[in-house]
Formats: sequence, structure tokens, C-alpha cells
Amino acid sequence: MQSLFDDGAFGREPQTLRPGAVHVPGWLTAEQQDWITEQFLSWGQGPVPPHSTLVNGHPMKVKTVCLGWHWGNYQYTRTAEDLNGAPVPPMPDWLVELGRRAVAETTTDPPNAQAYNPDVAIINYYPPGSTMGMHQDAQEKVNAPIVSLSIGDSANFRLGNNETRTKPYQDVRLASGDLFVFEGPARWAFHAVTKIYPGTGPAHWKLGGGRINITLRETGMS
Repeated sequence: MQSLFDDGAFGREPQTLRPGAVHVPGWLTAEQQDWITEQFLSWGQGPVPPHSTLVNGHPMKVKTVCLGWHWGNYQYTRTAEDLNGAPVPPMPDWLVELGRRAVAETTTDPPNAQAYNPDVAIINYYPPGSTMGMHQDAQEKVNAPIVSLSIGDSANFRLGNNETRTKPYQDVRLASGDLFVFEGPARWAFHAVTKIYPGTGPAHWKLGGGRINITLRETGMS
């Protein structure tokens, strides 16, 4: 049963914030969210532990685990050279299929869905009170969609323009189970997480607080 106060208790409709940027509330069921949370906990026991990635020499506030490729120092590698040198776990087939389904259900460009082959998952855990500044996902070599999944406490997500970290931008609240897809003209948009809203996640969620965000990407690398 949903809490009277968590964000999942409020009706919300899918929306396109700008061409290529689609938000689908409640895309993951409660059961799927719980199952993915269990997978997240198992990934944390892998060869590359959750870590604070360095950006411009400063550790990020979020804790990151990667699958398929390791992201660090603004590049993708097969081993975590900036951490312990261990190889990253492979990208699981079920995540690839989940990403394809997400794109198929949101795209206005059907070839995007048919060709989508995400080969990396970047999983971030946002502790309560954490944020992530305006940035652009620009290390990939192809203009393939990015699929973003949220589990846990809600977040204020800021979608910017493609050229600068400044206005114009739009804010949207992402709750547990929500899907957000960037593609086409929105693929290279700057974006940020400006706030985590404590106590808004599903009642009895195993992690208790904070937010898991999974982004699926296609690197274009072999």
C-alpha cells in the first residue's frame, strides 16, 4: 500500500518537456522497483564498489556503480583504472531489454527503438541532501537515446538547453518508478538534480531514504 504522503500516491500524466525529452510517471511497478533495488544491492558487492567519482579533482556527492563500461575521468574504460583496476561487471540482458522497451514506448523515431543497444549502465545513489550540478552526457560517440529510471525519494530534475548550463531550463519532479528519456534534439541537453525530497519514497522501501538513478546509454565504442 502506498503511503499517504509518498509521491506515488498522486496522479501524474506523461509529458514531453521539449522535443525528445519525455517523462513517464510510474513506469516501473512497485514490484519491479523492489526487485531492481535488490539488484542494486548485489551490484554494490561487485569487483568495483560504490564510489565517489572525481570530477575536476573533486569527489561527487553521489555513489556510483557501473555495468558494461566504467565511467571515470570523463572517459569510458573496461576496468576501473581510477579506483582499483578491477574489471566492471557485464551489462545484464534484462537491462538492455528494459532500455529498448523504454525507448519503444516514448520515441517519435521508430528506428531509434529498433537500433537501440545500450552497453553501459551508470547507477547513482543520491544520499539524502545530495545534488548533482548541471552537466552534459557527452562522452558517448553516438546520438543514441539515454534512458533514466528513478527509485526511492523524489528529486527535482532540471532539464536545460543544449548549449549552456544557464537558462532556459525546465524543472520536473521525478518520483519513484518514473522513466525519463532523452533522444534526438534533447539528447545533448544539460541537466541536473537540484534537490532530493526526503520521505517521499515508497513506504517500507528497503533503503529507507535517498534515491537510486539508473541511466542506460549506448557508448558507440567497441
